[in-house]
Amino acid sequence: MRRLSLTARLSLLFMLAVAGVLAGSGFFFNHLSQHHFDELDQQTLSVAAAAAERLLREAPPASRDGQLRALFSGQADLQARILEDGRPLFATPERGAAPFGAGSGEWRYEGRAWRGLERNVVVGQRPVSIQLMLDVTTHQVFSHQLAGWLWAGLGLAALLSVLLGWLLVRSGLRPLRQVTEVIASVSARSLEERIEQEVPAELRALVRAFNAMLARLEDSFVRLSNFSADIAHELRTPVTNLLTHTEVVLTRARSVEDYQENLHSNLEELRRMARMIDDMLFLAKADNGLIIPEQRPVALHELCASLLDFYELSAEERGIRFELSGEATLQGDVLMLRRALSNLLSNALRYTPDGGSIRLTLRQSEHSVCLALANPGGTIAAEHLERLFDRFYRVDPARREGHPGNAGLGLAITRSIVEAHRGRIRCHSAEGWTTFELEFRV
Repeated sequence: MRRLSLTARLSLLFMLAVAGVLAGSGFFFNHLSQHHFDELDQQTLSVAAAAAERLLREAPPASRDGQLRALFSGQADLQARILEDGRPLFATPERGAAPFGAGSGEWRYEGRAWRGLERNVVVGQRPVSIQLMLDVTTHQVFSHQLAGWLWAGLGLAALLSVLLGWLLVRSGLRPLRQVTEVIASVSARSLEERIEQEVPAELRALVRAFNAMLARLEDSFVRLSNFSADIAHELRTPVTNLLTHTEVVLTRARSVEDYQENLHSNLEELRRMARMIDDMLFLAKADNGLIIPEQRPVALHELCASLLDFYELSAEERGIRFELSGEATLQGDVLMLRRALSNLLSNALRYTPDGGSIRLTLRQSEHSVCLALANPGGTIAAEHLERLFDRFYRVDPARREGHPGNAGLGLAITRSIVEAHRGRIRCHSAEGWTTFELEFRV
């Protein structure tokens, strides 16, 4: 079943609210008017009964009948009958117009409505019954007509409220339609567009959230575009080398040694391409949450010491010293952590000047484990620090093609491994020192 639009639902709710208020007001007003007429009728009967009782007690018997007729003659709608010991003592001339009801109450007779009152008194030690009845047909007809007009007015007001509510809601939702038009116009080529913030307060949170989403999409789209271009750049060099070497070898017949040398050269390029593809697959799995590290105790001091032993030979050739301090234990995957630290160490060795020192510091607290790796070298500008962990990103554009053994994916892989271990990685660079800080929650 097709659901009603927001405009239709708000219009109906507005109509129901207006109809409910009017119905409640009409019911209260009608009930109040009926109560008012009932009190007037009851007051008329009570005053007449009190006056008749006073005449019966105070008027001489000779003039009593005349005074009673004078009392009731001015009220055409009022009928009276007075009984003494069950015998008629007085009755208005129109007493045959309608039979008296039994005591006080209401009744109908020949299409007319009557309200009665009976009062028993003692006059001269004799019981006297004063019976009155009042024609209230006019009041009831007025009440019925008033109720009819109220219900008719309620129906008309409901119809008008639907129309008015539809107009008001449509006018009120105009900013939402404008936002919808802007959203509908957004495409991959117009991600830089933003919705204006001059909207009603109810839509500001939606607009801010949508603008933030557009910013994230634009950033992701730019990164994806750059990533595609970077892949083409990185793969172009080994593919070009393979083509060039193969074409040169095939220009003429060569010896077996020449063919072997060319195949070894091609093998190096193929290995480089295979490492790049493996790294990209690893990052793709990390982006989709498919990298789930093992949870085993890892002694970080021992892990760092074994890595430093591995890089010791390369460091000694350039006079670089390693400094390791601190103890820490972390629940994680030792192979993945080894790969992440190896990427950081190889990166530090690459940019540390000859004769420098690389410092590894471990700290453990109640809630976290921290590892800091600092190396001397050129200071990295602040605008590059956040992008160091992007794929294929290099601070120096002149080195865009990269080192044959470095595709520019090491720091990106390191960040993925750290985040898979519920940690975060930051980089600080100042006064000729660059520090990578890894923090893990425990």
